[in-house]
Amino acid sequence: MAGLHFAAILLLSYLAGSFPTSILVGKIFFKKDIRDFGSGNAGGTNTVRVFGWPAGVAVILIDIAKGSAAVLLIARLPLFDGMNAALLPPDVTALCAGSAAVVGHIWTLFAGFRGGKGVATAAGMILALYPLPFVLTLAVFVLTIVITGIVSAGSLAAAVSFPVIVFVLHGSGTTVLSAPLLWFPVPIAALIIFSHRTNIRRLLRGEEKRMFGKKKRRE
Repeated sequence: MAGLHFAAILLLSYLAGSFPTSILVGKIFFKKDIRDFGSGNAGGTNTVRVFGWPAGVAVILIDIAKGSAAVLLIARLPLFDGMNAALLPPDVTALCAGSAAVVGHIWTLFAGFRGGKGVATAAGMILALYPLPFVLTLAVFVLTIVITGIVSAGSLAAAVSFPVIVFVLHGSGTTVLSAPLLWFPVPIAALIIFSHRTNIRRLLRGEEKRMFGKKKRRE
């Protein structure tokens, strides 16, 4: 029964992450598929570019909520009578639920497995599990965007810095984490970097779009 409970948590978290926020906003309010415009990415940044800041901010906030909900709500659901016989420790279950939501956002079941980059949903998971590292990683994200004007550069900088921040805070005793929580930032950072592989190629060619400042030529 514990195994069934865990599988149900993963499935529900994946489905929550799969909620195609930007695609629904585009089709309902603008009669357009966000994936046919801008960068073609079904995420908050492209929503801002194509539909404007109000729609983009709404999409980002909902996508963040998906990651937090998987950790704080779905991972704790009493789905079956045997739920007390936990298959894994609570922190590992929360990590798996949050990861399933991120995977769902990147490869959404409801839109042909073409979703976003997973940054906002991962941010929601990190906010719920790593409050202080989240604040510091967010600072890196914002600072990088201010300097470069490129959101993908900020996302990549945040992905690289997040594990470093977690290790430093844990090593200094500022935050004390279990082994799973300590090492989890490495694979989640790798997943975010992988989801940005096309952005990395454009960055190396100097062709990545800027959100602020002087814009590069259209990709």
